[in-house]
Amino acid sequence: MARFSLSRFFGVDDDDYDAFEQTDGSDQATSSTTSPSRAPIQPNNKVVSINAAKPTLNQIVLFEPRLYSDVQEIASQLMKNQAAVVNFSRIEHDQAVRIVDFLTGALYAIDGDIERIGNQIFLCTPSNYEVSGDISANFSDNFNKE
Repeated sequence: MARFSLSRFFGVDDDDYDAFEQTDGSDQATSSTTSPSRAPIQPNNKVVSINAAKPTLNQIVLFEPRLYSDVQEIASQLMKNQAAVVNFSRIEHDQAVRIVDFLTGALYAIDGDIERIGNQIFLCTPSNYEVSGDISANFSDNFNKE
């Protein structure tokens, strides 16, 4: 009857283990070549890191600018590849037109897009967003009046 061996259970024979202990490391190459029937143990690469990078979330940030200088914050979000919904209901018409012009230039630079989704609401998307669908509501054209 064969005796149980923990080293044999893990794939190492007692004889191989004893022979390894007896060598001083100088003839390790010869001991591994003397047993051609044993294949070298391959490491199992199924280990997953706990600290693996989490996927980044895309955000849509809502803005209601009240001054022209608020456009810098909107453009910063677009440069971070985050979309922005801009509501111009709380700003004067001429300032809103200037902001739309600025955002159009910024979006052109990053290959983005700007779309009107409401009477005074615009969706600004960088190139990593795709907008599908169509809003067929008839907007009163108050924004384009001069």
